[in-house]
Amino acid sequence: MGCYLKELNIDVDFFKVMRYIEQRTREPMDIAKAFCPECRAPMRIRRLVCPQGHVAMEGEFEVPTLARLSLEEQLFVTAFVRCHGSIKRMEELFEISYPTVKNRLNAIGAKLDRALDAPSPNLELLERLERGEVTVEEVLAELG
Repeated sequence: MGCYLKELNIDVDFFKVMRYIEQRTREPMDIAKAFCPECRAPMRIRRLVCPQGHVAMEGEFEVPTLARLSLEEQLFVTAFVRCHGSIKRMEELFEISYPTVKNRLNAIGAKLDRALDAPSPNLELLERLERGEVTVEEVLAELG
């Protein structure tokens, strides 16, 4: 499964490229930055693997809302939770002012609001299942 790049006129297997980059850097890829190089749509996760190579799972996996934040934003949210929501402690920890802490939290909150407004791609299918319009087997086939 690849993306056709018009400028280069080549077919690229994006997942192989991501794996290659990840192996070369030995650091996990920031999923918040994983976009199709042609259309800029967010990439979907289709494969999960055990780091020791024991098990691999394939399917359509949704990216958790917090994972859609940049690594810096995830760190900020994690620190905020670990500080029990103390803005004063965040000021000390990051050596920034109260307004800067509030501005970052507001920006992250707005980003999360936008992410939560987008319906799950599986929501319509699950609602159809609930109404009895499709069977469990049909749902599993469509998700599979």
